[in-house]
Amino acid sequence: MTVKVSHTAEVQDLFKEASGLNNDQGSPRLKQLTLRIISDIARIVEDLEVSDDEFWKAVDYLNRLGGRNEAGLLAAGLGIEHFLDLLQDAKDAQVGLSGGTPRTIEGPLYVAGAPVCEGEARMDDGTELDQATVMFLEGVVRDTDGQPVAGAVVDLWHANTQGNYSYFDKSQSAYNLRRRIVTDAEGRYRARSIVPCGYGCAPDGPTQECLDLLGRHGQRPAHIHFFISAPAYRHLTTQINLAGEKYLWDDFAYATRDGLVGDIQFVEDAAAARDRGLDGNRFATLEFNFQLQKAPAPTAEQRSARPRALQDA
Repeated sequence: MTVKVSHTAEVQDLFKEASGLNNDQGSPRLKQLTLRIISDIARIVEDLEVSDDEFWKAVDYLNRLGGRNEAGLLAAGLGIEHFLDLLQDAKDAQVGLSGGTPRTIEGPLYVAGAPVCEGEARMDDGTELDQATVMFLEGVVRDTDGQPVAGAVVDLWHANTQGNYSYFDKSQSAYNLRRRIVTDAEGRYRARSIVPCGYGCAPDGPTQECLDLLGRHGQRPAHIHFFISAPAYRHLTTQINLAGEKYLWDDFAYATRDGLVGDIQFVEDAAAARDRGLDGNRFATLEFNFQLQKAPAPTAEQRSARPRALQDA
């Protein structure tokens, strides 16, 4: 027979005290969230009859998860990050916002401050050209009316041929395969890079340990991440997953969505390669266009919540 005490006055008072609700210091929002989290954990322990051994194994797991910096990876793998996208989609639909390139997960491997280039950029540092396929990526950023968005910032990043990202992989140079490209007057961006490789969770890491116990793999298809932003438009977080990949529709992070599959083309043509300044005879091309939603005007409630300095600006 399950014993439950979380509803009692004694335990409720304990949780309110632990959440800081008995003082007037700190963050009211954090107090609200903390009380909910503590209360929900207590109900899980009661409802599922979690043993002391199971509880402390979970605590140990969280310690190891943080020690390997894999909390963001697990959030993607358990579908939580995709859930946030679905929730935002539903919120948009509720207020009549539609159109534009679909959003999808950011993932845990973004690094701010990539070099800024006007119109076009070379993303790779040239160290993998003996084993990589050069990729020419281009496209146009438009709004939902089809008009080009000049001056938009296309912030993109992707893995190398081993499925590793610069900064986290110390063997790569700083900001390798990471750039910010400002679109030209026609809204175009262009990049020369290398075809990325898909990757899997570290087999000895806590994320894969959890997935193993769930009977799941931890593999991702090759993909390219994007932040796209411009004044008066909504920030877009998305990614292109490359067509033909084994895990395209079986991505452990649930990032592949309709409208976000990049049709990469591999070209075997020495003359065409020379025209693009390449020594070999093989390269790849990928064109992907984006549509940005215009930022909705703030509501009266949102305007009144702005600091006075901003209201008067």
